[in-house]
Amino acid sequence: MKQSVYSARSIRGLLMAGAAMGVVAMSAAPAMAQEIEEIVVTGSRIASPNLVATSPITVVGQDEIKYQGTTRVEDLVNSLPQAFAAQTSQVSNGSTGTATIDLRNLGPTRTLVLVDGRRLPPGSPGAGGSAPDINQIPGALIERVEVATGGASAVYGSDAVAGVVNFIMKDDFEGVAFDYQFSFYQHNNDNDFVQNTVRARNFPLPDDSVTDGFTRDATVVMGASTEDGKGNVTLYAGYRKIDAILQSERDYSACTVAAGNGVWNCSGSGTTFPTRILATAIGGGTAPSDAQVQANGTVARYTAATGAYNFGPLNYYQRPDERYTLGAFGKYEIHENITAYTQLMFMDNQTVAQIAPSGLFGVAANIRCDNPMLTAAQRTSYCGSLAGTSNTVAMTLLRRNVEGGGRQSDLQHTSWRMVGGFKGDVAGWDYDVSAQYARVNFAQTYYNDFSLSRGTQALDAVRDASGNIVCRDQSNGCAPYNIFTPGGVTDAALEFLQTPGFQRGYTEQKMASGSVSKDLGDYGMTLPTATTGIAIALGAEYREEYLSRTVDTAFATGDLAGQGGPTLGVAGGFDVTELFGELRVPLVEDAPFVKQLTLDLGYRYSDYSNFGGTDTYKVAGDWAPIDDLRIRGSYNRAVRAPNVQELFTPQGLGLFNMDSDPCAGTTPTFTAAQCANMGVTAAQYGRIVENTAGQYNSLDGGNPNLQPETSDTYSIGFVATPAMIDGLTLTVDYFKIKIKDVISTVPSALAVNRCGTTGNRAFCDLITRDPVTGSLWLGTTANVLATNVNIASLSTSGIDVDLGYRFDLDDVGVNDMGSVAFSFVGTWMDTATSEPLPGEGTYDCVGLHGANCGVPTPEWRHRLRTTWATPWDANLSVSWRYIDSVKAEGTSSNPLLRGNVAALNQKFKAYNYFDLAATYSPIENLSFSAGVNNVFDKDPPLSSVLAAVFGNGNTYPGVYDSMGRYVFMGAQVKF
Repeated sequence: MKQSVYSARSIRGLLMAGAAMGVVAMSAAPAMAQEIEEIVVTGSRIASPNLVATSPITVVGQDEIKYQGTTRVEDLVNSLPQAFAAQTSQVSNGSTGTATIDLRNLGPTRTLVLVDGRRLPPGSPGAGGSAPDINQIPGALIERVEVATGGASAVYGSDAVAGVVNFIMKDDFEGVAFDYQFSFYQHNNDNDFVQNTVRARNFPLPDDSVTDGFTRDATVVMGASTEDGKGNVTLYAGYRKIDAILQSERDYSACTVAAGNGVWNCSGSGTTFPTRILATAIGGGTAPSDAQVQANGTVARYTAATGAYNFGPLNYYQRPDERYTLGAFGKYEIHENITAYTQLMFMDNQTVAQIAPSGLFGVAANIRCDNPMLTAAQRTSYCGSLAGTSNTVAMTLLRRNVEGGGRQSDLQHTSWRMVGGFKGDVAGWDYDVSAQYARVNFAQTYYNDFSLSRGTQALDAVRDASGNIVCRDQSNGCAPYNIFTPGGVTDAALEFLQTPGFQRGYTEQKMASGSVSKDLGDYGMTLPTATTGIAIALGAEYREEYLSRTVDTAFATGDLAGQGGPTLGVAGGFDVTELFGELRVPLVEDAPFVKQLTLDLGYRYSDYSNFGGTDTYKVAGDWAPIDDLRIRGSYNRAVRAPNVQELFTPQGLGLFNMDSDPCAGTTPTFTAAQCANMGVTAAQYGRIVENTAGQYNSLDGGNPNLQPETSDTYSIGFVATPAMIDGLTLTVDYFKIKIKDVISTVPSALAVNRCGTTGNRAFCDLITRDPVTGSLWLGTTANVLATNVNIASLSTSGIDVDLGYRFDLDDVGVNDMGSVAFSFVGTWMDTATSEPLPGEGTYDCVGLHGANCGVPTPEWRHRLRTTWATPWDANLSVSWRYIDSVKAEGTSSNPLLRGNVAALNQKFKAYNYFDLAATYSPIENLSFSAGVNNVFDKDPPLSSVLAAVFGNGNTYPGVYDSMGRYVFMGAQVKF
């Protein structure tokens, strides 16, 4: 090893030279290093001498990161009971390729994400990707995570409606550290009930024991301080690779489940393999109107019980992912009153979301009776005496491209975030001025989808002079797509039909901000009843947001069969200028029954370029009658401005989930009169084809006339630190958040339900059925209008409990055995109420899940961690995670939610997960960690009724441990 020839001075000099390029040109004026004793707690810009806050804050430290085996930051945050699953690595159908945070189940766009108090940019210009992507944050660099729930717009601006998640990074590192984490899943496929169901359909089952989903995560951190202690630079570089897991590798996701009449069975999609044909026989033919091609080339009546396509196994349960991160944090004291600082963060992340194969999803075609791709039996069945003539049969064809494999969305995000600024002291006023630039580049390439236009061309075939089957129209290299003859699909046909789709875009964020703060007690501004002066913070901020997404012709025209409709480009932006201020007023101190009484005030005025001005404000109080008890309460008015996608996305067809179309099937749920409200004719009633996949067309899009959402947040609680129990801290806080003018859409399933039951034209006018079939999923004109409007309201309330307790075992008579610490955080949900339309009633989602309520909202969730710090440089820790029981929303008596729910999946029972972890440091600069989450390999709860996007593989992978045991190990060495 030649490393010794490089002195510490040399390494320090190289690192500092690199930092100087990213910070600013720095002068070397003499100054004394200044130790800052006060800190800034998330939720305020006024520094305090301790961690006292008038708003509830949950802190997750480095130990928890190690004990959970965190390689994905999303997993760390989602383990908190205040957080709900959003975009995670387990989302496949509808994945944005990002990882987002959703506090209080109010939606990820209503959670503001910060790094060291400064906001992250929008995560992606792709559809649905406006929320910040926490993939940008390297887990090994996190010092702690502070979660402040409730409105905080007066302090931080738009988006802080549900709360703020602030990632505090290590920025004062010295030395070189290498961190490596390795993890995988192990699961025993031993669910006999599910396996018997799968065997009944002759579907394949996975191995009895599987080990997969391997993750490798390596990070190197280098840091150095100047010899005089005035400056420091911390550099990091990281690499993470995650392997895919298919749903076929778990028995409980080996088929798509359904439950009806008390029987659990494998269901699937009506777009099938072999080909399904909806047709009207002519010329005396005897073919069923709904038939499926058989192995011998004949057709037989289609039945969903045996003919539905099992689309689940090819879906990813965990997406493959590869991420590179690189960055630097630097600071230097130029003068005793001027410190320059910078943050540079880079990420390149690529992931692939795979779902079931594309194909012909109800393509209407006129097939000639002399088409050579028809078998002899089929020509007779459909054409009768006209077989071999030029007469046509009107067919709607549904056929999976099993030969081409799953649809793959290759998603790449490359982000840059640069911050530079100065802070210090001028005339006794602390100041902080900074500028930030962030950009996220986006590239999506969609593979293995089908061209609709080419599909029709490839279905019209003739024989050439040599007797070969060819396309009638041979332009563009057409090859016939023979889906009528078993084994008739050729590679040439796939090459002609499989069409890639391309999307490219970027988001850009520019910010400039400045603030000053001061303890006005230096000017004598202290109330007679207090000894601490009034503190003030004032500031201004300017922010620009811009988004651009372009799509190719295949996406824009809706020619990709597996997309549900066109995906259109979008471009637009806005800017906002803001003024803000905070005031902390100690009212009474050291009086009888008033050890401390403090009032906090905050105000922000925001002027948006697209809709004008908004006001946000806060009023909070903190009363400590004695040293051991603090009572706190607050009121916050917060806003969320519409983002670029909500404002400017053009209208286009999408998909929504609904248990079933109440006007479909041979015995519809709705009466003929109820279905007539939404355009179903008498001839169509009882003949509309049901979609067993539960997906229907919606017409989605933006609205440039949107106004901001506004919310009111109330909280009251206490912090107890009883002197009689040394080491105990208990906080209990009640919260209530009410949001109005919510940017939303009329829920499509609700519109269908209310149109049928009430005949209200406000709902019925949103529904357009296919004029021929009456369907809501076949054809390109059927849809339910679901464009953005300020229409809904949301509210949620509950109680957060946070308890910490640590004691030395010496104190209880167990000598020389270290200490024990307990950490408990829990949330009781009282209400989670939605009003989708004014005057149409509300529904409460506590204890429910489904198409309207989204992911499960259990009444109670908690996490309890117990850690024994041994005297042998090792820590042993056990965690208990609890998720209360929930029911499918269709079981509710509320008419907005009530539906037909099969008996076997009405309720998810309460879930208990147990995790084990250990850390060991044999020498000062070397540590190891290892553990197992979900020690008992508990299967997730299963349901055929799930919320769109976040429901995957018959369950909710972001809520429940769906892959089995998570085994992790890691090592960190520091030089």
